[in-house]
Amino acid sequence: MCGICGEIVVGHGAEPASAGRIEKMTQAMAPRGPDGAGVVVRGRVGFGHRRLKIIDLSEAAAQPFVDTDAGLMIAFNGCIYNYPELRAELEGKGHRFASTGDTEVILKAWKEWGTEAVPRLQGMFAFAIHERESGRVIFARDRFGIKPFYYSESGGRLRFASSLPALLAAGDVDTSIDRAALHHYMSWHAVVPAPRTLLNGVRKLPAATIRIIEPDGTHRDHRYWTPSFERSPEEAGLSAQDWRDKVLEALRLSVRRRMVADVPVGVLLSGGVDSSLIVGLLAEEGQKDLATYSIGFEEAHGEKGDEFVYSDLIARHYGTNHHKIMIPSDEMRAHLPDAIMAMSEPMVSYDNIGFYLLSREVSKTIKVVQSGQGADEVFGGYHWYPPLANSNDPVSDYMAAFFDRSHAQLSTHLSPDYLASRDESRAFVEAHFAALGADDPVDKALRLDTNVMLVDDPVKRVDNMTMAWGLEARVPFLDHELVELAGRIPAQHKLAHGGKGVLKEAARLVVPSQVIDRPKGYFPVPALKYIQGPYLEMVRDALTSSAARERGLFQQSYLDQLLAAPTEHITKLRGSELWQVALLEMWLQARGV
Repeated sequence: MCGICGEIVVGHGAEPASAGRIEKMTQAMAPRGPDGAGVVVRGRVGFGHRRLKIIDLSEAAAQPFVDTDAGLMIAFNGCIYNYPELRAELEGKGHRFASTGDTEVILKAWKEWGTEAVPRLQGMFAFAIHERESGRVIFARDRFGIKPFYYSESGGRLRFASSLPALLAAGDVDTSIDRAALHHYMSWHAVVPAPRTLLNGVRKLPAATIRIIEPDGTHRDHRYWTPSFERSPEEAGLSAQDWRDKVLEALRLSVRRRMVADVPVGVLLSGGVDSSLIVGLLAEEGQKDLATYSIGFEEAHGEKGDEFVYSDLIARHYGTNHHKIMIPSDEMRAHLPDAIMAMSEPMVSYDNIGFYLLSREVSKTIKVVQSGQGADEVFGGYHWYPPLANSNDPVSDYMAAFFDRSHAQLSTHLSPDYLASRDESRAFVEAHFAALGADDPVDKALRLDTNVMLVDDPVKRVDNMTMAWGLEARVPFLDHELVELAGRIPAQHKLAHGGKGVLKEAARLVVPSQVIDRPKGYFPVPALKYIQGPYLEMVRDALTSSAARERGLFQQSYLDQLLAAPTEHITKLRGSELWQVALLEMWLQARGV
């Protein structure tokens, strides 16, 4: 788990890639890889890397990794869980290795199988490969976009990086606002689907995508994985118990895969069924003195800010080495600007500051954790899924439950210069729901959330906040074989028991029932939901600053309403409208946009 970047100069007779600009990008990603750095320039192609040592702690695995005999160079971020098996297979085909890690396995696999190598990889990854003989550069990203991949193009130079701010550090980026992306941000709880970002000059490589770039700059994309929500006739006859057993078996394998490391692996323990189940399965695998970590905040507006009662229960049950972290309100406020600086893109979920401060504490004692993100999207845990079960208008019903505001409302919130000419967010959902492979309305929503919302909200949030402290987070609920299995489970089994029914039944075979039958929790940070006192002054300063006035993103009448009564403007997902607009402005100012 690291940070990657690079520059490719396109066209014939092109000048060399700029080592200086690559170095700037590498330096901007220093927190992602505190254990080492490297830059290699080969003519018009240059790669940079920041290293976090997890597998093969020796310098033999330093990056960018160059295989002179094969004529290949790679910059890789992530972890390949099945690399030992792939290595053995490649050695059987005559390949010889100079290191013991997963980076070189990817390179040899590409040499042996080309594009067919990528579907063989089990794990989270983003990488770039340069082929010396052909001059081509290959980009690839994992199936769920767990590892980020941003790029920009300007003046015949294509740059890429693990973070958007790293691209800004290199310069020559069009920082004007993408109106379609802004529409998504304001409508879809800050989700901006790939390839867009809020900046016109920066794009994201979509998940599950291989991009092959020719020396002249032309490229072609290959989507190597698409989830299916269709089941065979044999599977249609399976009982709820059958599905439960299959889920538990697949989850056991997923957790086991994510134990591969040359350093200890801990768990971020919220006390919910998802993280508790991970702890229980690791205990079954024989993990002793497992390190677990929980965080809590001060209550606000009468709303509690921690769920320690449940995380404590699991920690006691399994005898974990538990770390309980309580963050005072003053400390949270002091570090909010730091958490915003850690965001590659503005993200409004309150989890951000929680994960940021939790990761700070975890990184003091450990380098790798497993985390429970993805279970709600994969197994149907959210409140907007049940209403879709008998829906005659799935798109409208999905939007009514999930979207923060309608296009009509948005037209009274955004300044006319920044309002998209059509309802971009509805059009996106309509196109996604219309795609083949998911007939049931619930399955359509699950597919959208798993492959779009999850990528650009929870997954991105965890990556950004953990990597701000050089901490690697692994997400077993996003094992692609587990997700494929979940997609084939009939919706009624997932919606049972108030949501995640099949997962809860699997959990009953592992963890105490108290954490299964509890009311659904979330990561509570009440002070950012009910903005008052010094938090209100912070956002007021941002929204009334000269930079905000000159930018003019929002209609003044809307801002006046929010600032006058912030606790009265709460979205359907229990978010603060004021925090949403203020966070965007604070992020833009922090990045000098």
